[in-house]
Amino acid sequence: MFSGIVEEYATLVALVKDQENIHFTFKCSFVNELKIDQSISHNGVCLTVVSMTDDTYTVTAMKETLERSNLSLLKVGDKVNVERSMMMNGRLDGHIVQGHVDQTATCVDIKDAEGSWYFTFRYAFDKEMAKRGYITVDKGSVTVNGVSLTVCNPTDDTFQVAIIPYTYEHTNFHTFAIGSVVNIEFDIIGKYISRMIQYK
Repeated sequence: MFSGIVEEYATLVALVKDQENIHFTFKCSFVNELKIDQSISHNGVCLTVVSMTDDTYTVTAMKETLERSNLSLLKVGDKVNVERSMMMNGRLDGHIVQGHVDQTATCVDIKDAEGSWYFTFRYAFDKEMAKRGYITVDKGSVTVNGVSLTVCNPTDDTFQVAIIPYTYEHTNFHTFAIGSVVNIEFDIIGKYISRMIQYK
């Protein structure tokens, strides 16, 4: 379980393909605090630490994860938003994030708002999935590459988010361009409500 409050970005230093899996090796500032079997969100994808060195850690993504996320597009040197699992003894600063990415979206517009930025993303819309809560709603929550954000101006297949300078600088949002592919996780509470309504 995560909150969507990204701690920093990690740098991909190596990747190894192993049949349908990929082993990703990252470097970040808190490597010395990690342990084997720990869960870490990578661009919003929950992955388990499987091995470590003094200054790197390695996680493995399987076929299902690679097909649903942007991890298969990563190259050595890329920056990935990371967050360690949430401690249940403090404030929930973001929203409830599972680390189970639903699908990818593509950045279709970036507007400079004189100090902040508006990013618009388009995703594949499916009416049946929308009935089950795989949608965005105005002022609702969405996770983009692991970042907890508030939705504005949603349509059937697009949504917009406003990014403040701190988020822009401390996540990989500053690397986005038109055409960038991101991971999105829709709000789990909305999914449960939509599912329950179907059984009324």
